[in-house]
Amino acid sequence: MSVIARRQDLIDPALPPTSVELAGRGVHVGAATYRMLMGCEPADAAIADDHNFDRHVLASILAVAAMENDAVAGQAGLVAADLATLIEQWFPQARYAVATWCRQRAPAEDDEIVMVRDLLLAHRSTEGETSRWLAAMIARRSMEPNHLWEDLGLRDRSELSRLLTRHYAPIAARNTKNMRWKRFFYRALCEDDGLVMCSTPVCSHCGDFDICFGDESGESRLAYQRRALALKETSFADQDIARFGAVS
Repeated sequence: MSVIARRQDLIDPALPPTSVELAGRGVHVGAATYRMLMGCEPADAAIADDHNFDRHVLASILAVAAMENDAVAGQAGLVAADLATLIEQWFPQARYAVATWCRQRAPAEDDEIVMVRDLLLAHRSTEGETSRWLAAMIARRSMEPNHLWEDLGLRDRSELSRLLTRHYAPIAARNTKNMRWKRFFYRALCEDDGLVMCSTPVCSHCGDFDICFGDESGESRLAYQRRALALKETSFADQDIARFGAVS
C-alpha cells in the first residue's frame, strides 16, 4: 500500500476542517478528500441508484489519486480541463478546495493507457462525458500494481464489475469466466488484434491460472489507510498515557 501523501494544497481556509486534509490533526487525505466530495465516509455511501453510484466511483478514484505523490489529474487519468468540468458537474461544492488540481499538468499519455482507454471507449453502453472520463480514469489506474478495484479506490470487486457492466456492457459481457479485469483487458486487446496471449487453450491447464483468476477479496485502500491511521493514533495515545503515568 502506498504511504499517505500529505497534500497541503487541498486546504482551503474557507471550508470547514472536516472537509479538507488537516495534517496537523492527522486526518487521512484520501478519506478527507472523499468526505469533501461526497459528504460522507466511503463505507456509508448509498449507491442503490446509478447516479449516486457514478458519483461514488468518481469520488473514490479522485480520493485514491489524491493519496499519491503526484498531480491528482495525472494520477486520475484526466487532463486538467476535463477534471475541472467533472468537478463542476459532479462536485460543485468542492470546486474551490480542489482548484489546484485543475491547474496541474498531466504527464504525456502512455501507449498502454491509450490502448485500454480506447478499448473501453469502443464498447461504451452509456452516452455523455462521464463514460468518456471513466474510460480514461480506469485505463490510467490499470497501470497501478494492485487489484484494479483497489487502485480505483472502490470498496470491493463487485463495484468494479457493476461499473464496467453499466458503462461498458459489450466488453464486460465478454468476461464470461470472471477473469481479473486488468488481465481480461489485455487478453481482449490481444484477441482484437488477432494475437494469442495464453500459452494453453484451456484455462484450467494453465500455470498462470491464479494470476488470471485468483482471489480478489480484501480491504479497500481507503479503509486500510484509515484503519492504519487509527492504530497509529491509538499507539500515540498509549505512549502519552505511559509517559504521564511515569511522571506522576
